[in-house]
Amino acid sequence: MHNNIRVAVLLPCFNEEAAIESVVRDFRESLPDAEIFVFDNNSTDRTVELARNAGATVFLEKHQGKGYVVRRMFSDVDADVYVLADGDGTYFAPASKLMVEKLLSDNLDMVVGVRKSKPQDDTYRMGHHFGNRLFTKIVGFIFGNEFTDILSGYRIMSRRFVKSFPSNTRGFEIETQLTIHALELTLPCEEYPTPYVSRVEGSESKLNTYRDGFRILFTIGVLFKETRPFLFFGLMAVMSASLSFALGLPIIVEYIETGLVPRIPTAVLASGVGVMSLIFIIAGITLDTVSRKHRELKRLFYNSLSSVRGKL
Repeated sequence: MHNNIRVAVLLPCFNEEAAIESVVRDFRESLPDAEIFVFDNNSTDRTVELARNAGATVFLEKHQGKGYVVRRMFSDVDADVYVLADGDGTYFAPASKLMVEKLLSDNLDMVVGVRKSKPQDDTYRMGHHFGNRLFTKIVGFIFGNEFTDILSGYRIMSRRFVKSFPSNTRGFEIETQLTIHALELTLPCEEYPTPYVSRVEGSESKLNTYRDGFRILFTIGVLFKETRPFLFFGLMAVMSASLSFALGLPIIVEYIETGLVPRIPTAVLASGVGVMSLIFIIAGITLDTVSRKHRELKRLFYNSLSSVRGKL
């Protein structure tokens, strides 16, 4: 590891007394020169006490949710390289050294640890695996297919990635926003396969399959609208125009044949939906201009931050 590179290990925690001591020790062994920070999110067990005993610097975040914790981490910790993992012990700490070296040697902004679990291991539950694959496909279709595990919480990031990241999510959808931030600005990123370790006894997943799955899907939709407004409203316009055509065509045909408009409410509805499609097109064009300006500002701020490569 390069002596002049400051590395910070960030561990968000909520009731992880069963694993946090071993997690801190494992990362200390893998990255002996790194500072290890545990950000506790209102734990009701001994997580804070055990993290401090293991040698970590502990911060408290009162707003409940992983998104709030990550936002606080990125704001309060200053480093050149950030290692983001979970405090539950499911991420393989020894891989962090290789991932940090990859980020530095290839001048990347993010390295994502792709989770690889053993076939007989139930750590990576089937519902979570299916949801991850589904959301990865959706994000790849909308923003570009560069990742295979968009929900991984194991990430190595550069300072300019972290400080240019506009976090505004509350929960586990934070990983999705990290991924889309990289895709929107076309930042140099790569993936690195890592083992997904079984939870220690007494540690439970805080992820709710359906509730958090809906939040992740909603976040993808919101970011789709904000970063690709022309495509988003263009699709809405196409659907509206298709519905208008389907409703109005029989009425037009009947009017041509008989000179009568027998279904006036349907005709009004078809006209209204047709006008709505035009509004969607105008909204898409207008918001696309705003989105481009916003993206340019984010890119300019990103460029104003020095690359970690300059310290090597």
